[in-house]
Amino acid sequence: MTYTEAIEWLYSTQLFGIKLGLDGPRRLLKDFLAFPAHGVKVIHVAGTNGKGSTCAIIDSVARAGGNRTALFTSPHLIDFRERMKVSGNEIREEECAALLTDVRELCERLDPHPTFFEITLAVAMRWFRECEVELIVLETGMGGRLDATTAVPADVCAITPIGLDHVQWLGDTLEKVAFEKAGIFVEGKPGISSPQVPEARRVLEREANERRSPLTFVEQPLGGYSIGLPGAHQKWNAALALECLHAAGYRLDYETVQYGLSSVRWPGRFEVVTEGEQTLVFDGAHNAEGALVLTETWKERFGERKCSLVFSAVAAKDVKGIVSSLEPLAAKVHLCPVDTPRALNTSELASAFSSNTVIHHESVRSALDAAVRDGLPVLVAGSLFLVGEAKALLQDESRMTTDQ
Repeated sequence: MTYTEAIEWLYSTQLFGIKLGLDGPRRLLKDFLAFPAHGVKVIHVAGTNGKGSTCAIIDSVARAGGNRTALFTSPHLIDFRERMKVSGNEIREEECAALLTDVRELCERLDPHPTFFEITLAVAMRWFRECEVELIVLETGMGGRLDATTAVPADVCAITPIGLDHVQWLGDTLEKVAFEKAGIFVEGKPGISSPQVPEARRVLEREANERRSPLTFVEQPLGGYSIGLPGAHQKWNAALALECLHAAGYRLDYETVQYGLSSVRWPGRFEVVTEGEQTLVFDGAHNAEGALVLTETWKERFGERKCSLVFSAVAAKDVKGIVSSLEPLAAKVHLCPVDTPRALNTSELASAFSSNTVIHHESVRSALDAAVRDGLPVLVAGSLFLVGEAKALLQDESRMTTDQ
């Protein structure tokens, strides 16, 4: 298959839906020769907010120390290949097409048919093996206990702050969600956690104890370093990331850590870009906790300055919780649907706002153009689907530069 054909086939597998469980991914990883080679370290990261940033920090610092790293994250914003990187570089189209062609032949013989996420993980892990990486950093897709990434044996397991998200799959209480996240703990292997609210912490301690996994909680944010990601919360993510590297046996000096932290980038999470006098900020902020952190980071960067908010969300999200944090930042609100079957229409979105001054648009392009004309900083937030679409519209604008 060509790359285009391969991606079209892969997306057709979304018809198989989500199947939580480890038997399918284990079988696929085994048959596709995609388990890590002997001696390769694996750091597995779960949680509700900050997973991707933490993974990116681990990867960046490890690379700064001269290690050949692999990074697996989800979702992607624009290009599928963003999900897998070796030494900071995405997989090439021809390599991706060849691996998808091979795995397609295998999938046709398997029953049940592997899911989109299981196939993506298998392709990434096979590529990582072929690239002879030394460290693999895995971000869970959803939950942890039954997430496909948990089929990969981990040496260190990390938990970022836990909140309510994906409640239809993970449960409607923090205790239930924490139980699912704690499912990544491995017997005898260290677990590291960000600070947690008491009800989540108790569950993590209980589950780690049952698995005989030594569990450590990060007690304070990282100080004394500059970090390439904005926001006070990134100091906590950095502290968690460094604890993971230490637990995995890496000994890093100050210069290495400083270079890795200052050079880390994570698109779509308070990503600031400029074009002349125009400033745009992209942040997925697809749950209430993420929106609150976005608000705090906005105030750190812009003080009391208002924005033009371009907003969208998908079904099953706590839209009112997200909006309660973001609405006070906005002088104007531009609503638009995103290109996914789960998208909420603008009338549904508008019901979450207390103001009647929201402006309805038929497309992301229309909303973005109108927000730019307002003459204020533009904040694009509420959904990673929205951020991906907006960034795709702007990626050919060569004058746009990231300013983190």
